[in-house]
Amino acid sequence: MLDKYAFWMSTPNLDFLEIAVNAGFRRVILDIEHNSFTPDRREALVVAARAMGVMVCAKIEAPESVWVQRAVDLGVDAVILPHVERLRDVHAALSTTKFPPQGTRSYAAGRSAGFAAPDNDYFARQNREILCLPMIETAAAFDDLDAILASPLVDGLFVGPFDLALSRGRDNYLFQAADRADIAYIATRARAAGKPWWMPAWGPAEQVFARENGAMVQIVGAEHQVLAAGMATVISGIATGRAKADAP
Repeated sequence: MLDKYAFWMSTPNLDFLEIAVNAGFRRVILDIEHNSFTPDRREALVVAARAMGVMVCAKIEAPESVWVQRAVDLGVDAVILPHVERLRDVHAALSTTKFPPQGTRSYAAGRSAGFAAPDNDYFARQNREILCLPMIETAAAFDDLDAILASPLVDGLFVGPFDLALSRGRDNYLFQAADRADIAYIATRARAAGKPWWMPAWGPAEQVFARENGAMVQIVGAEHQVLAAGMATVISGIATGRAKADAP
């Protein structure tokens, strides 16, 4: 039921991870860029998620080779690169997601290799299976979209709707006509290139739009959003209980 959906983690909360998995999610986005994921905690999350059969997608600190290398060595299934501008500016970071001859990733005999010597298909398999997903969240990336999609290092796109709206001159992201037009254009170009695209879809209207425009994955459950909604339910229950108690 939730095969095409992912949930979003803003803190290294193992309880939240387990609750989401128990609810049926099989993909998690770790927002390492904006939050406090210490190396030991992100390692624990990756190990726990993979043990539970969950695809782990790391939104890393920046489109820099050092952060890409640390993510792939950790054994993630996808690297989401924020702050992408034009292809030429992030080529080195993209290249670090793939082993030679396709890219420049360096081999580490650790978790990503199963703590064992690599078999003959290991390097090619890693190149096939670890997804490189640059974010389209800047005006420059939007303008260079076809070049980014044409890169053999790029496996798909991840839309960053808020930053894209601001970068393209709007005051906010409200999923208004201009926002929808930008995302629809990204979807169209991704389809033309034969590559998937992912989209945060926090509300029902975005979810319908994402489905109609062929998003491969929708991110629908943000940790803070879920916590806030749960707290609102608790407060609502208190208010309902008081009203019943006060009723004549």
